[in-house]
Amino acid sequence: MKTFYSTCIRLILLFTVIIAPATLVEGKKKINNRTFIGAAAVRTSAISSSYHTADAIRKILSYTISAAPVYKKNTELANLLKAIALKAEWKRTISMAAGLYDKMELKEAGLSRKAFEYAWMGYYKLRKKGRLHNTDVLSICDFSQSSSQERMYVIDVANRRLLYRTFVAHGINSGEEYASSFSNRPESCKSSMGFYVTRQTYYGSNGLSLRIQGMDKGFNDLAGKRNIVIHGAPYVSRRILNKYGVMGTTFGCPAIPEEMSTKIIPAVEHGSCFFIFYPSKKYFSESTVLNG
Repeated sequence: MKTFYSTCIRLILLFTVIIAPATLVEGKKKINNRTFIGAAAVRTSAISSSYHTADAIRKILSYTISAAPVYKKNTELANLLKAIALKAEWKRTISMAAGLYDKMELKEAGLSRKAFEYAWMGYYKLRKKGRLHNTDVLSICDFSQSSSQERMYVIDVANRRLLYRTFVAHGINSGEEYASSFSNRPESCKSSMGFYVTRQTYYGSNGLSLRIQGMDKGFNDLAGKRNIVIHGAPYVSRRILNKYGVMGTTFGCPAIPEEMSTKIIPAVEHGSCFFIFYPSKKYFSESTVLNG
């Protein structure tokens, strides 16, 4: 970019030298023997002037101009325009989310408006970037709620309705009833907040399971290495809650009731948006999905 600016300026100067030499270069002038006697001035001068276009062209070609100030201003302007555009996009998307939230009566279902708005923003951005192959559903785990609440929501985006609402467990080291501590570190046995994209299914020790890919760098992008998957579990159920007064926990996986896994996993597999929400200022400001 700097080379481009410098070349343009050189061409302009060359054009000026060729078209209007008399106004560009005055030549050399020598003025000698100026003396003043009383109020009268006597001047003797020897003036020699010369102009050579070839000399001026050589000087221009060897002249280097810095385009850094211009480049810096253009970069600052571009960044400002980008920030304005992102702010406008955010407002439009949040406005759409607010309308959907009310239409689907998600407040009555227990999902916080804030959780849905952030989920919708992430869904919108991932879809815009072509990261989602299954755009029909959006899944939200609201970890600001107690694990004794049915805090997982599977939303039918196409038909604007709530498909499923069920229990979901968090990592054993994230907390007991409430999840309050999160980690992306292997063997932490904690949940990882943020956006995921669902991948393929498989059958393992927990039966039908679904792999998920973490999309938020630094928050959940090690989910694959940690073997974080969605699966059914017998310790995630109302029976366990009634018996022990608290829901079971996992090694970090968002486990759901066994009877729901065979319904939910087929509905959300193959590239849908899966979001684990927690009201973290650090996450909101540093999420590569929300701020990307």
